[in-house]
Amino acid sequence: MPRYEYRCRTCGDTFELNRPMAESSAPAACPGGHDDTVKLLSAVAVGGTAKGGPAPSSGGGGGGGGCCGGGCCG
Repeated sequence: MPRYEYRCRTCGDTFELNRPMAESSAPAACPGGHDDTVKLLSAVAVGGTAKGGPAPSSGGGGGGGGCCGGGCCG
């Protein structure tokens, strides 16, 4: 289930809620009981390391990879 971050405009607290995507825009009361909240836009970072060589090329026959470099364009 996705986690959404909200900020209370009354007290300034930031809090998170787990809720279905269908309810992401529904009002959320802050833990202090205030109703004036706004959903924050969160940045998602995906990291990792590549192992091995370069990604395989998707190309047609011949050399070069890619459609126009691989000889499949006519």
